[in-house]
Amino acid sequence: MALAVASGAVLAILVAVLTTLLAAVPAAAQGAGGFGGGLYGIDDGNYAVFSSRPGVGSGDAGGIHYDGSGSSPVYQNGGGGRGVDAEYNRQIVPYVSADPPGTVIVDTGARFLYLLQGGGRAVRYGIGVGREGFAWNGAERISRKAEWPAWIPPAEMHARRPGLPERMEGGPDNPLGARALYLGNTLYRIHGTNEADSIGQAVSSGCIRMRNDDVIDLYNRVRIGTLVRVI
Repeated sequence: MALAVASGAVLAILVAVLTTLLAAVPAAAQGAGGFGGGLYGIDDGNYAVFSSRPGVGSGDAGGIHYDGSGSSPVYQNGGGGRGVDAEYNRQIVPYVSADPPGTVIVDTGARFLYLLQGGGRAVRYGIGVGREGFAWNGAERISRKAEWPAWIPPAEMHARRPGLPERMEGGPDNPLGARALYLGNTLYRIHGTNEADSIGQAVSSGCIRMRNDDVIDLYNRVRIGTLVRVI
């Protein structure tokens, strides 16, 4: 009898402890939200719609450390981002084109970007492209380059998403990633992303996404005026 009473008391204590811990979870989760906790999401109107991404703090961007100085990040892994198929890793591949070396070819159907090297070869990068209804093709030249670009949501996006910041400075939480290459006078650009698992997917509103280590590599290889063909 005494043993049964003792066992019941221990069980009651355990239930009370578990109830207290579970009640604290929502408050902790709320603390991770908001714009200070890291913006993460799908490009909308060439800007972005975001939700909070738990587990990624201001000093960590999928294996990338950002020191806030504007310099390139230091990579901790060779993959360049979690959740990305190895098929989309940067590599040298055969590629025959009538365009001269230095031209960028964006194959939206295959989800690859090629930087022509000459001699029938190209550097191939995995990319994310425009979702259905937002795909486009044509030729533009790189008109501007930016390191850790700032994000300025337009008025129409503020109307759709009240509460967005007026401006977000560059950094690991910024949806434009580590680098941006602006295409002509359009709103389109080739840029990095804080959503590495979108590489290989059709999720943007026309912009071309790359893993941050890949867009830094491309940024360092091309110059303003480079021809970009989107096919």
